[in-house]
Amino acid sequence: MKLIIGLCLFLTIATIGVGVFYYLQASIQEGNRKLKIILGTNVSIYIPLIVIGTILAFSGTADAVEPSTSVASGSAGLGYIAAALSTGLATIGAGYAVGSVGSSALGAVSEDPKILGKTLIFVGLAEGIAIYGLIVSILILGRL
Repeated sequence: MKLIIGLCLFLTIATIGVGVFYYLQASIQEGNRKLKIILGTNVSIYIPLIVIGTILAFSGTADAVEPSTSVASGSAGLGYIAAALSTGLATIGAGYAVGSVGSSALGAVSEDPKILGKTLIFVGLAEGIAIYGLIVSILILGRL
């Protein structure tokens, strides 16, 4: 088992390292086609490694944790997954919102610099989405 995990780790680091090394060495005109091939190879190797790692993580080879006394043993794992999903999805949504609002705010400020304060409020509201997800995950973890 440790051999498989070590091999996956080595292959992951090696493929990322080869891609970064080639990217730093290649010139822009001649390297676009080769760079696409190398990045495609990296992705085609990296995704199966993630799948193998997920299978190994959920196959029961990991050590079991003592069940919590406040929550039934079957629902504690779902609570952790819910906390992770609430934080992860909220940050993805906040990133999308800040990207949309931020680019629009830059365009508006470039036309009229007096509205900078108003646009910062909208960007701050978009960033608040991530904070709400974090608060929800803290509340979920507090119940476990």
